[in-house]
Amino acid sequence: MLNALIVDDEPLAHQVILHHLTKHPDIKVTGQSFNAKDALCTLATSSIDLLFLDINMPELSGIELLKVLAKRPQVIIISAYQEYALEGFELDVTDYLLKPVSAPRLEKALDKVRLRANQNQLPLTGAAPSTITLKIEREKRKFQLNSIDMFEAYGNYVKVWQGETATLVNSTLKQVLLDLDSSFMQVHKSYVINKSKVVAINTDTIQLASNAQVKIGKSYKPQVRDLL
Repeated sequence: MLNALIVDDEPLAHQVILHHLTKHPDIKVTGQSFNAKDALCTLATSSIDLLFLDINMPELSGIELLKVLAKRPQVIIISAYQEYALEGFELDVTDYLLKPVSAPRLEKALDKVRLRANQNQLPLTGAAPSTITLKIEREKRKFQLNSIDMFEAYGNYVKVWQGETATLVNSTLKQVLLDLDSSFMQVHKSYVINKSKVVAINTDTIQLASNAQVKIGKSYKPQVRDLL
């Protein structure tokens, strides 16, 4: 779950972003500011992972706001003006969108945000392993564990799901489990999930950040309740 702050002097812009985010339950809007000065106060007192930031605002612009931040969260600039794009990327913003924002374009920007967030969660040296090596036909391939959403049993094989992409590997789910740490959990005889990818739990299914719906086995339900 990523905590987001919307910073824009136009109320309609807030409504558009909030509407699009209903399809992205892993992004939680915890604050809304209508000028950069209010945003500075929120950033000083709250844990914010992502800024949806306008450029042209009274008193202090979005670019000026970024320049005074000692520690910046990820930033998606949403502006009606494309001429600030270069300066924005020089300040290491994750993406730059032009108004009016479309749902597909925002989805691509959020995919970049998730990728950066995952890359920043690599374990420390001496901690649990960050990769798993699996066999694909006659070759061996190394997978970054934090890029994997889940493992799915598929006969005498296993599907490794990374977003909407599945890679078929020569292994059984039981064998894969032996090489995983506590960041993964078996929730069904056919599914092992990455706990950090869970965004919602229903009676019989778990929703992952990729929007995949994973069945929960009856015998696994007690432990699944504590995931969120």
